Amino acid sequence: MKLGLENKKALVLGASKGLGAAIAVSLANEGAQVIGASRSVAEITALNQALDPGATGRITALPLDLTDKASRDALLQQVLAADGVDILINNTGGPAPGEARSTAPEAWAGGFDAMVLSLIEITQALLPKMVERKWGRIVTLTSSGIESPIPRLAISNGLRAAVLGWSKTLAGEVAADNVTVNIIVTGRVHTDRVDQLDEAAAKRQNLSLEEVRKASLATIPAGRYGKPEELADVVTFLASDRAGYLTGAKIRVDGGMIRSV
Repeated sequence: MKLGLENKKALVLGASKGLGAAIAVSLANEGAQVIGASRSVAEITALNQALDPGATGRITALPLDLTDKASRDALLQQVLAADGVDILINNTGGPAPGEARSTAPEAWAGGFDAMVLSLIEITQALLPKMVERKWGRIVTLTSSGIESPIPRLAISNGLRAAVLGWSKTLAGEVAADNVTVNIIVTGRVHTDRVDQLDEAAAKRQNLSLEEVRKASLATIPAGRYGKPEELADVVTFLASDRAGYLTGAKIRVDGGMIRSV
């Protein structure tokens, strides 16, 4: 299947590792010219070594700290000076664990700036060029917590639900301009973040890491954690020309873990 991504320009946030890195590689393998943004520029540049032989896409790096408005503004200035992008992948890190009954208000405020406001700012700045060209793809990664709240991840559960509502609203506003806006609901895909959560659970419950992972796998019908590349390929399809009639969707990549209908 030809995805029509040759020479499309993409911006992938949080591209230095984990899901963001896998998405950057997947897009570049399909011919997209990818800008990867994160605090770890060297790690992004090194991703070119992971591209398929003969891949026509390349990955370049720009620095970005989503918690710092000046850093966000600097990124947007450089991207807009190069005529914007066709594809935006919104991907943020997760906040520290904490319970809803005790997480401090300032932690919520900091999380909102990094996980919600930053994405809104970047999307609103890059959207006009997509509308002007009558072609654009916006894909935002969220957590399974928006459908089934995860214990002790109060900030993540709450703020990612806000991103979902914003994305769904935006999708309806720009669909007629051939700009699609979709959400990926990420299940237990094996990244450093999942390892950190498993290790924290093991410490909190006084269990071994193996015991925690065994219990986690028992909740996933597929019987395993997902691979970052599996999620990345779903995102790449959503970013493609073939997915032009798919917008406002909430797509689970979870191995069947989420049981709600």
